[in-house]
Amino acid sequence: MTEERRETPAAPPGLGDAAGVRARHWTWEYEGYDPADERLRESLCTLGNGYFATRGAAPECAADAVHYPGTYAAGCYNRLTSDIAGHRVENEDMVNLPNWLPLRVRTGTGTWLTPDTHTVLAHRQSLDLRSGTLERVVRYEDEEGRRLDVRQVRLVHMADPHVAALRTELTAHGWSGEVEVESALDGTVTNAGVRRYRSLASRHLTHLRTGESVPGTVWLSCRTSTSEVRIGLAARTVTDTTAGTGFAHDEARAAQFLRFSLTDGRTVTVDKTAALHTSRDPAISDPLHAALDRVGRAPAFEALLASHRTAWEQLWRNAELDVPNSAGPVLRLHLFHVLQTLSPHTADLDVGVPARGLHGEAYRGHVFWDELFVLPYLDLHFPEVSRALLGYRHRRLEQACLAARDAGYTGAMYPWQSGSDGREETQQLHLNPRSGRWLPDHSRLQHHVGSAVAYNTWQYCEATGDTEFLHTKGAEMLTQIARFWAAFATYDSTLGRYRIRGVVGPDEYHDGYPGALRPGLDDNTYTNVTAAWVLARALDVLRGLPEPRRRDLYERIAFDPGEFDHWEDISRKLHIPFHAGVISQFEGYGGLRELDWDAYRARYGDIRRLDRILEAEGDTVNRYQASKQADVLMLGYLFSPGELRGLFRRLGHDLDDTLWQRTVDHYLRRTSHGSTLSSLVHGWVLARARRADAWTYVHEALAGDIADIQGGTTGEGIHLGAMAGTLDLVQRGLTGLETRGGALRLDPVPLPELSEYGFSLRYRGHWGVRLLLGAGRLEISVPDSDEEPIEVALADRTVSVAPGESCTLLLPEG
Repeated sequence: MTEERRETPAAPPGLGDAAGVRARHWTWEYEGYDPADERLRESLCTLGNGYFATRGAAPECAADAVHYPGTYAAGCYNRLTSDIAGHRVENEDMVNLPNWLPLRVRTGTGTWLTPDTHTVLAHRQSLDLRSGTLERVVRYEDEEGRRLDVRQVRLVHMADPHVAALRTELTAHGWSGEVEVESALDGTVTNAGVRRYRSLASRHLTHLRTGESVPGTVWLSCRTSTSEVRIGLAARTVTDTTAGTGFAHDEARAAQFLRFSLTDGRTVTVDKTAALHTSRDPAISDPLHAALDRVGRAPAFEALLASHRTAWEQLWRNAELDVPNSAGPVLRLHLFHVLQTLSPHTADLDVGVPARGLHGEAYRGHVFWDELFVLPYLDLHFPEVSRALLGYRHRRLEQACLAARDAGYTGAMYPWQSGSDGREETQQLHLNPRSGRWLPDHSRLQHHVGSAVAYNTWQYCEATGDTEFLHTKGAEMLTQIARFWAAFATYDSTLGRYRIRGVVGPDEYHDGYPGALRPGLDDNTYTNVTAAWVLARALDVLRGLPEPRRRDLYERIAFDPGEFDHWEDISRKLHIPFHAGVISQFEGYGGLRELDWDAYRARYGDIRRLDRILEAEGDTVNRYQASKQADVLMLGYLFSPGELRGLFRRLGHDLDDTLWQRTVDHYLRRTSHGSTLSSLVHGWVLARARRADAWTYVHEALAGDIADIQGGTTGEGIHLGAMAGTLDLVQRGLTGLETRGGALRLDPVPLPELSEYGFSLRYRGHWGVRLLLGAGRLEISVPDSDEEPIEVALADRTVSVAPGESCTLLLPEG
């Protein structure tokens, strides 16, 4: 056995000071053009509005090894079949929709200007978070030495979710002459944004048609090949100078040409406005007709920009966040991308939380458990969005019940990966890029995703007081998830305990025992403890239902009141394994080998994806005490120390501070942080434990996407759960904020690096409740309204703050 040492993440670069990047209060500026950075910048400069989003790709560039323009509509999926390693596999993907962005320029009779084919004298991009716009300024030099400035401002409209716009300003320097502009809609796109998926079928669009409508407007229509979602896209392009026009269409591409003269030093403006509709939209007849009508009625660029800015101002007011140090701009960037993916428009859609946002094609746009890190933040700012996202889960409750029945159980077995209809979308095979081998994928055994759905339901209702949802859809989901756990657990008379066998925990590295013929692990502690929590909460909800509602629910789901006693028994007797004085990740974990971390780090450097390294060596991580990310420690993320102690007490164990601290130390030494969520959870847990090294993990969580710490993955889409989680770390983790029992409960544990900051939230009908955490104090302001006072509970006292009042609470030293 090698000497134990704490496995801490390598120190990331300073927040916002990566090469060529400058973070200001509200803007992120990128200087220069480097093809190697382009995919990352495209993801981080994506613009969206919750309905659709477009990557921050250069409008003059098509998809190639450097650039990847992508446009994605929330919830728009399609299913294709591929032949892989002798297997026919079916995958459902979020579809890369026709590209509305293409606009390119050429001087005289030269070739189209791009940063890869022509001299770039200057290049700057600026992402303005306050206004939700992306500005790009390029100075080109053509084949004949003529210099042309191209300034572009784009937006994906936050007030009108179907509209996007691109303004292009052209200025000649030292010459005058003719230029040509091509503005196009491109339907030749495929899903090719993730290298390891490129051997899979990727052409999702069919029945493409193109044409032109009123002067200055082109259109494109198509549909997805199997889901048969119809798509309509229209674009209007106008200029402020006299121009000759022309059109060129083929089956998959509609283009409009503008030819006009430039005068030295004088700027000409070209404005492109696009509208996108799909057949999933409510209150339309035909997507193409709707798109043409909308783009025809859209106002000029200045008016669009003004209403877009107003919509963003309103969003920022409802999600106010004031962090003064270097973490501030990063947190604001994270919030920006959360709001672009899950905006108030999301409340009108049947969509879940895509793990990689609407920013790229990694994870195929699927819905995992990442909502566990997202909804607690949204609950206290945009509860209508949280409710809609829970509605996505409720609409797929029937499918989850069918999945459980097909597997031989009762209740609801939610899928690890979900897409359009709620069936299990987890791939059967996954590629290890290191070895080039396609391997069985057993991550579908992460049944703890059901507990995440239940947890989010309960947290939403606690934060909002939405008893109508709790007594209807919430009660149905909690009951059926509890039913599944009761059916899945088996009684072991030798232990006198119930056991949950054949699962995979949040760690994901371990999907079976060494040499076992079947996948899955027994008694994963995280799974068992959260299952016990679900059973206990379901009992509370059912007992608290109004009698008529309880009777209706029992009749509809054929509930036997005798299930109460069974659930109660299981919730108190689920087996929790221990070894060497710590909580075991799963039964048998303590018998696995220790890994020589130093040797692997010396050999490979970055060992975050230790599973791939070991498989390429012909070994397996299943043989070692090594975790990808927090597993047991996830319990410290979900539950406050007091609540977690209560859960263990219910299960017959005394979880004191010493046992928890030993457990934390044990897994810190054995975690490779192969997920962006890992540093977030470890930072959260250590902050609650008042550990001096918490900031190392928090810092890495903040830098995860902006520095692309996971080694090229951010270019395939941002990590939405990690981004939202950092916001929630500030909102709940460091304040100890809980919405429990009708009160705001606070137990602040500020870090020296994040000791003073403020934010606002919505709580049970109160809009704009302001919290300001400072040195030894916590200030709370409640805006005037006709709502009831807010109860604020600290460890040693409870105060009532009425609307229109403020309160300053002195915090105990610690």
